[in-house]
This record gives sequence, C-alpha cells and structure tokens, in this order.
Amino acid sequence: MDRIDLKILGELQDDARLSVVDLSQRVGLTKTPCAERMRRLEKDGVIRGYHADLDPKAVGADHLVVVQVLLSSTSAQDLSRFNDAVRRIPEVESCLMIAGDFDYLLKVRTRDIAEYRRVMGDRISALPCVRQTHTYVVMEVVKDERKLPLPR
Repeated sequence: MDRIDLKILGELQDDARLSVVDLSQRVGLTKTPCAERMRRLEKDGVIRGYHADLDPKAVGADHLVVVQVLLSSTSAQDLSRFNDAVRRIPEVESCLMIAGDFDYLLKVRTRDIAEYRRVMGDRISALPCVRQTHTYVVMEVVKDERKLPLPR
C-alpha cells in the first residue's frame, strides 16, 4: 500500500459517497487508475464496505450502555460458543474480548432502559457461560471516532 492508496482511504473515510471523479481529483489521479485502486483495495479486503452513519436518536437507539461480562469458562469451545451467540444479538453494537479482570466488553444500544432490561434478561444473561455482568449507563458520548488513523 503506497501513499496514494492511503490518500484514497482517508478521503473515503471522510466521505464514502465521493464519486470516482471527485476522489481521483482529490488524490491526484485520473479516473481509471483511481477506480482500479479502489477495486483492488476492495478485493484485498482493505475496504470492507460503505456505510451510512446513522443518528442513534433518530432511529430510536439512543440508550447506550457498556457491559462487562465475566465468563465461567474460557476454553476455546466456550469462547467460540459465546462469540457465535453474541453475534446474533442485534442490540450488541460491539463485543470486545478483554485481557484483564473480566472477559468481554459489550456496547449495547436500545430504545430505553426498559428495553435494555429485557435484552439483558432475555439475551445477554442467557449467553453461554456468562457468570457475571456489570452494566454502565453512558450519560454522554464525548468522542466516538469511527475513522481509523492512517500512517502518514
């Protein structure tokens, strides 16, 4: 990956709806080589997709909690079972395996606290090997940067 690829990625992170013509002008290429680089970056899995950045409040998902999860077993089989099951819970926005005093950190979005209580009771607590959870209600999102820092 060269500096032009990195420029393409940076521009697309800022605005994934750029036309190839506009993108090529911003990175100093003509249309065809720019489009070829984009296709290669997509084929190689560097660009995994193009997404709309939705306002959580506008779509009724502005209640945000962070949940620490401690498992009763961390065998490879149990971790795999947990991972497969948590991927099927649509309210779980992200799931991170953590090295430390607990095993996973979940970011969960719901409409309100009542809906979160149902998700916790019906889905999260029922995940394989869950021994203990701790929920932290997010009062304010200060920074939620979805752009990756690219090498310069």
